Amino acid sequence: MTIGNGPDVARFFSAVLADFRSTGATDWENGTLDHFLDGLTAYADARVAEAPDLDREQASWRLFAAMVQAATGHE
Repeated sequence: MTIGNGPDVARFFSAVLADFRSTGATDWENGTLDHFLDGLTAYADARVAEAPDLDREQASWRLFAAMVQAATGHE
């Protein structure tokens, strides 16, 4: 799914929620809120640490969606 603006973001989060409700507790590596937030934090920290200042991606819904998607299984 391509994330571009508000409606796209809403559809993305609806899809993430539907996936969690159907499989999250058993299939997601980070199936609890604390594990999910830990994964989100780890992904964000790694993304910032790996990119030099000039190469850092600007904050966007697309970046946030990538972070959320990665947090479902990032350790």
